[in-house]
Amino acid sequence: MYTFKDRLSRLRTRMQETGTDLVALGPTSHMAWLSGADPHGDERPVLLLISQTHAGFLMPALNANSVRQATDLPFETWTDENGPAQALTTLLAACDATAPGLTVAIDEAMRADFALLLLDAMDAPVRRFSDTTLGALRAMKDESEIKALKDCARVNDAASMAGFEALKPGMTERDIARVIADHYKANGAKPEFTIVAFGANGAYPHHHTGDTVLEQNMAVLIDTGCRLNGYPSDMTRCGWFGDAPDEEFLQVTSIVEEAVQAALATVRPGVIARDIDKAARDVITAAGYGDAFIHRTGHGLGIDIHEPPYITATSEAVMQAGNVFSIEPGIYLEGRFGVRLEDIVTVTDTGADVLSSLPRTIWTPSA
Repeated sequence: MYTFKDRLSRLRTRMQETGTDLVALGPTSHMAWLSGADPHGDERPVLLLISQTHAGFLMPALNANSVRQATDLPFETWTDENGPAQALTTLLAACDATAPGLTVAIDEAMRADFALLLLDAMDAPVRRFSDTTLGALRAMKDESEIKALKDCARVNDAASMAGFEALKPGMTERDIARVIADHYKANGAKPEFTIVAFGANGAYPHHHTGDTVLEQNMAVLIDTGCRLNGYPSDMTRCGWFGDAPDEEFLQVTSIVEEAVQAALATVRPGVIARDIDKAARDVITAAGYGDAFIHRTGHGLGIDIHEPPYITATSEAVMQAGNVFSIEPGIYLEGRFGVRLEDIVTVTDTGADVLSSLPRTIWTPSA
């Protein structure tokens, strides 16, 4: 288990390896991961600057006392009366970051005005994003992070099943989403998102859960996630409500499951992300549904529900033990239904470990 001190040390090593003089983070998940601090975010500039010699915050004075409870890193505070310019100048000097032409890695999720404030205060900096420094470290989860993700996945498994088991004719998608949210709350988790798609709505991968009413002989797709102890979950399962499922629905579900299995079999350290995407995509294309698989195969999961590595047809990311990401191929038939089967996996030394314990079999109502 890494401490925040360990993470800072690892970041400095990574900065040396990548020729990065300064890392600049805004009040984003990067800052929370590195320092434990998650300051209030508004228009007042907040920055965490890291060099080889110093790490410290540019911090609005009105937030300093509350943020101090989460970190012992030093603050350069500023007030609304005086503005942040002098405090930032002092912080840059403390970081030995006043020379011209330094290379600075900018948090790509921070506000643009915060980033420009910093860049304008430096002397001809060379700007890059944080993907090769902090992003690369975050993509390799430690044991405590993997445990947190597994714990959250277990809550999510039960919540998804609660949603399927609550299905009754006349219920709306929103009704089922409320059942799932109630399960999260009853088990100490916070709802992160829920997509409930009845029938033809399942053909829209990012359908907005609405007032569509459940009827007999409808496909049902539930893609849902919660947050527990700071880490999220994400899983998709499909079912059929009514009589025997439509033959093409069964066929499509079987193809998507085969695609999941093909992707899982490809996962191991050293494999390139695009090859995992290709393994899933080749199965669906060979079955004649290639045009109906309209998104990437997966996305990373950590503090953020979408983060690197991304499992796309063009990604050159090399898999490493500790990477965590989704495998979620899908087939979407406009006006009829959609099938997506999604699991979160961890890359181990020998392959892929699936976090969910819920089978990917088609849910059907019990007799």
